[in-house]
Amino acid sequence: MTVLSAILRPGQKTAAIDTAGAFSRLLGRWDARIAILILALVGAAATIAPLITMDPDLPDYPKSLMPPDSVHLLGTDEAGRDLLARTLWGAQLSLGSALLVTVITAATGLVLGVISGCVGGVLDTVVSRLVDVLLGLPGLIVTLGIVGLLGPGFLNLIIAMSATGWAVMARLARATSRQTMHQGHVRAARMAGASLGRVAFEHVLPAAASGVAVVATLGIGEVVIALAGLSFLGLGAQPPTAEWGTMLADARQTLAYAPWQILGPGTGLVATVLAATMLSEALRDVTSPGAGQ
Repeated sequence: MTVLSAILRPGQKTAAIDTAGAFSRLLGRWDARIAILILALVGAAATIAPLITMDPDLPDYPKSLMPPDSVHLLGTDEAGRDLLARTLWGAQLSLGSALLVTVITAATGLVLGVISGCVGGVLDTVVSRLVDVLLGLPGLIVTLGIVGLLGPGFLNLIIAMSATGWAVMARLARATSRQTMHQGHVRAARMAGASLGRVAFEHVLPAAASGVAVVATLGIGEVVIALAGLSFLGLGAQPPTAEWGTMLADARQTLAYAPWQILGPGTGLVATVLAATMLSEALRDVTSPGAGQ
């Protein structure tokens, strides 16, 4: 999640984002509407997967590597498992995990950034230096190191990505918090006797949350592709779990004579990342300075 680190430097001020206006402008763009529709369809398919498909991990070896037909619309894999079922269940795991990582990193960065920006002092220095260290290191290398310590597994992969992705959010939240703390209405509230905690919760947190939400949305596509890529390398979901990256790793072994195995997870991954990227670009445009003028 490197979107913000390329545009926001330490100590740089950032303006609060007009969330309502940005959302209205976003819905006015055709590319954003298409992206939202694609993501909604993928999300709906993942949600109803348990209702319309069979067990994705149930092997049926006599039906191994069957091409697509009226019963198995995407064919079967080397264990005879239905690839449509595995693709839909894989969407549930891939999208759900990406959203979980995004929520964890956004919440962690928001809380630490607001506390750091409001309290200042030694705490601010410690948080800022930790953020600088994490942003100065390649995020993928740090994630690989954590997974190496914890061991392969999808839960460990989620923990590793959550442990490294919050720094960008924290920097944005801190910058917004320090700017908000110097605004007239916040100073007036402090002079009137409002506690620091109340000011932070009622004034600073909402201002920082809007910007963090935008940046978190910008990074969803990166999280999806990172989770799938590391699972493809065997560091995430383990067989027989249905997950797009793992399914693609299995499909490469039989690609020469059973190419239909890549259709489901490949199409789902490309469509999701493409839609997330389109939405990110549209969101970046409508939230940029002067976009509403």
